[in-house]
Amino acid sequence: MAIGISPTVDFAFKLVFGSPEHTRVTIHFLNALLTPRRRITSVQIQNPFLGKGNEDDKLSVLDILAVDQDGRMLNIEMQTTLPAGISQRLVYHGARLYGGQLNEGDRYSALHPAIIICVLTMPMYPDVEELHLEFRLRDISGRILTDDLQIHLLQLSKLGVTAENVSTASAIEQWAYFILNAERLTVEEVRRLFPDQEFTEAAGVLEMISKTPEQQLQYDARRKFQMDEAARLEYARDEGRQEGLQEGRQQGELLGQIGILQSILGLSQPSREELSTYDLSQLSALAKQLQLQLNNRGQ
Repeated sequence: MAIGISPTVDFAFKLVFGSPEHTRVTIHFLNALLTPRRRITSVQIQNPFLGKGNEDDKLSVLDILAVDQDGRMLNIEMQTTLPAGISQRLVYHGARLYGGQLNEGDRYSALHPAIIICVLTMPMYPDVEELHLEFRLRDISGRILTDDLQIHLLQLSKLGVTAENVSTASAIEQWAYFILNAERLTVEEVRRLFPDQEFTEAAGVLEMISKTPEQQLQYDARRKFQMDEAARLEYARDEGRQEGLQEGRQQGELLGQIGILQSILGLSQPSREELSTYDLSQLSALAKQLQLQLNNRGQ
């Protein structure tokens, strides 16, 4: 029987990758994504899962905050939508995580790297084919200022791995495949497809959600919330496109009207190029002004 629980739902994602009882899974995922020079061997989960909440509880902390054996601060989150300002939000949280380590009198050299990891079902960069994107503080030539602030994006929609070749894929490709497909797999299929035991452990966490009534209810509530939020954002984008089309038509009509009035009045300014920088209210005001000049001329 298929597991029936998707890690793309933030509730399940946090139980899989942010449980103090399953840090082996977290460590394996982090080493696969970050490929650090010194492998991560231990992590301490700083914010254990919050057991209470409902689909409307937007304040529930569903990100994962972990600290590895070298003191690096790691924030991991799942995103199924692309809310406005997501790039700025990721930078903001990274900066807060980094600067928040200092207390009065501490030295800057005491700061540990802050690493933000965002797993995305929708790509932030649709035209980029890479599954994993990483951003650091570098100059234009690639010279690194510091690795202390990093943002990693895992664009799941860019995964090119299938069930036929996932067992020989890279570790991060395997995790991306697992996150996208675990819901439709059985635990036995997970064990057969993925050679490392951490995947079977992660599948066991998902299976436990389906067997625990309270967790199943919380999972269903968060899934509904995410689906509603995605629908709301899609509706807002559609409305914005329609408003943009309507405004574009009105601008075109006003530009045509202004051009005719300028021609009749023998005016050349403002030019068409300048008019292209005017907003709708400015164009409307100019058209009324020109029409008034024409009316006054006829009297």
